[in-house]
Amino acid sequence: MSTAPRIVIIGAGIVGANLADELAQRGATNTLVLEQGPLETPGGSTSHAPGLVFSTNPSKSMTAFAQQTIEKYTHLRGPDGTGSYLAVGALELATTPERLQDLHRRAGWNRSWGVEAQVVDTDECRRLFPMVDPEPVLGGLWTPGDGLALALKGTRLVIERARRAGVEFRDRTTVTGIDTSGGRVRAVLVGEERIPADVVVSCAGFWGPRIGEMAGVDVPLLPLGHQFAITSPVPSLRGKNELPKGASAPILRHQDRDLYFREWGDRIGIGSYAHRPMPVALDDLPQYRAEEITDEAMPSSLPFTPEDFAAEWEESQSLLPELRQTSVDRAFNGVFSFTPDGGSLVGESAGVDGFFMAEAVWVTHSVGISRALAEVITTGSSETDLSGLDLNRFEKIQTTRAYVDETSQQNFVEIYDILHPRQPRVSPHDLRLSPFHRRQVELGAFFLEAHSWERPHWYEANAPLLDEMPPEWAAPPRDDWSAQFHSPVAACEAWRTRTAVAMYDMTALTRFSVTGPGAADLLDRLTTSSMRRRPGAVSYTLLLDRAGGITSDITVAILGENDYQVGANGSIDLAYLAREARHQSQEDPAKWVEVRDITPGTCCIGLWGPLAGEVAARLTDEELGAEELGYFRTRSVTLAGIPVTAMRLSYVGEFGWELYTSADLGERLWDAIFAAGQESGIVAAGREAFESLRLEKGFRSFGTDMTTEHEPVQAGIGFAVKASKTADFVGKDALAARAAAATTRLTCLTFDEPTSIALGLEPVFLPGAESAAGYVTSAAYGYTLRRAIAYAWLPDHLTVGDGVEVEYLGTRYAATVAEEPLYDPAMDRIRPEKAAQVPAGRSA
Repeated sequence: MSTAPRIVIIGAGIVGANLADELAQRGATNTLVLEQGPLETPGGSTSHAPGLVFSTNPSKSMTAFAQQTIEKYTHLRGPDGTGSYLAVGALELATTPERLQDLHRRAGWNRSWGVEAQVVDTDECRRLFPMVDPEPVLGGLWTPGDGLALALKGTRLVIERARRAGVEFRDRTTVTGIDTSGGRVRAVLVGEERIPADVVVSCAGFWGPRIGEMAGVDVPLLPLGHQFAITSPVPSLRGKNELPKGASAPILRHQDRDLYFREWGDRIGIGSYAHRPMPVALDDLPQYRAEEITDEAMPSSLPFTPEDFAAEWEESQSLLPELRQTSVDRAFNGVFSFTPDGGSLVGESAGVDGFFMAEAVWVTHSVGISRALAEVITTGSSETDLSGLDLNRFEKIQTTRAYVDETSQQNFVEIYDILHPRQPRVSPHDLRLSPFHRRQVELGAFFLEAHSWERPHWYEANAPLLDEMPPEWAAPPRDDWSAQFHSPVAACEAWRTRTAVAMYDMTALTRFSVTGPGAADLLDRLTTSSMRRRPGAVSYTLLLDRAGGITSDITVAILGENDYQVGANGSIDLAYLAREARHQSQEDPAKWVEVRDITPGTCCIGLWGPLAGEVAARLTDEELGAEELGYFRTRSVTLAGIPVTAMRLSYVGEFGWELYTSADLGERLWDAIFAAGQESGIVAAGREAFESLRLEKGFRSFGTDMTTEHEPVQAGIGFAVKASKTADFVGKDALAARAAAATTRLTCLTFDEPTSIALGLEPVFLPGAESAAGYVTSAAYGYTLRRAIAYAWLPDHLTVGDGVEVEYLGTRYAATVAEEPLYDPAMDRIRPEKAAQVPAGRSA
């Protein structure tokens, strides 16, 4: 009997089959795949998927996953020698100037990720897809490597290969329960049969929420109907394509009308997202016995609603006039999975060890995501960053049925819309509000939502400062695209932060309490810094995966013996720390640890600027100066009669503190600080100024500037891995080899023309090069420096002074590699004690 972990995969569609195959390729063959339908046509989304593979995506990971799907299916051939991928290319059309501009942006994403793509003119669009009426077409995005995955054929081939490697497949088998006793999976139940399992992976598609419920796991997924129609034969396509569902022309997207098209043998297949959202209740799906499922009758294929397609059929005939000679021959509403942010759900459950999911995965990304999850299961980490898809990334409010239903339907409606990277949701709003919200509304805050928090980006109350501010601080003019969700008022807020004092709402920063006799052991084992220090110490430190990749950057404050406060990046960190704490407590009850999310019950104000000390002096007799509370130190104090935990940290590069108190006292603390700061010129400042200031100082942002694909040295934060730490920690053994193998680094750039702009994800080229050398992560106008700044992943041979070009909306702008940090490299501003100028308490 095998001693390898017993893996049970639920679902044998394109994801479950590929996961079994990818596991087998890595030697994990003690695997059983259960499928409720017949393997030939399981009846889920794979069985009716049109098979479009589009690489274009703002996510580097998702683009990589698409490329892996293309690579695998290109080489996956049946006994007849034919492949499972049709490399017909993809063409996206623009019929409005706004869409044409967006195609240049999308082409930039492709170039950033190393995918061939170009914006072509109307004549080239007509050449590539002769059926198109050129009159409304302004241009198109041509991606020659994209195409069509023959999903069912490819799935059958990987099943055969996995079987040959020893994987067992059982179809016509319905899972009825999952045993999760003792906080981990134990078995999968099939009626009266109990199948022992060490690892269970739900690849059940839109049935995922039901499988999750069996394991006690919330799955934020909504099944939605999506219209697909197939025409009668098109005269010009007769005899053109060999396969019944084959194609030779590119897949075509007409996103201005929420439509896509593909040749379907001698017919045209038409997909529409233009209709109303059609939520699907699992209990309302048609019931078929396994032997009744066919290509045209399956649980995931619902009756067509022609009234929802009438306008789209007319538009299709207008764009492709030859369709006027055809009719709709077959049509259905296929069921697909949508989530609150449109992303897949991948990874291990926070509360149930060994229970994994790979849900809401489209054909485009199926191979790549399956491969990444196989890497996680077999080695503990993935070569491609999965943080944007992590099952645990949502806040609790975001997993409620009401939130999932509303936001998933909104994502369906917006799937082809031109969305600005800062564009907020239409709704819901005002879910998570800091205790300062009422005061922020009074100050005219402009809010944008992130992780269900409403966060001020600037305050209209500061607009009068535009007349007082020195003209050199003013924000330069912007183009229409970058001017969206931007205000020149942010310049005033940056100016006051640098020259006087400002207060920032930092409440949305996720905070955990880590307590218990094993707290130091836990954090010492998971982080790159020593946690065995005296109370009062604060560390900026890293969480790494086993391969030495950065999974998060956090701050850890030692409040007392066995009492730590962690400032983290969100729910993924909470899931990780809580899981590790549970394991440690189980292994050694004497070293139990409790990890609690204290964010909802607390709040935080960042009080920063050269006059922060005199503001604090008006609120307390306690000494808070640099000598009394050193940099990266914390202490309990009383401000205006309010108990506060003060941490001497600054993410904007100016002297000051993060000031924490309980949520019930938050508004009182805000009022006290705001009143005390009036004679010092205090302002409330928002995220736009914050981003500009943090980039001037060169501070990194996890998930934007660095991910699990990067190690600390190349990300510019090698200092967070303490050389003095001799104890082992997760990822330590892999760091040296990984750093030696790195060929890129996070590089600071300044634009040669101060008014140039980037927003992030733009490709960066070496002078004269056709292929991008890297891509922008973060960018902002530096108000203090009077020029635009960008950080980018670029080859590590570049040195200060070297020139590069950043492509923004199809135009290249000159930039120069700069020495960092750009602002206050001597740290005199953030640590004025170094300059013998110490803002302190009243005695100073």
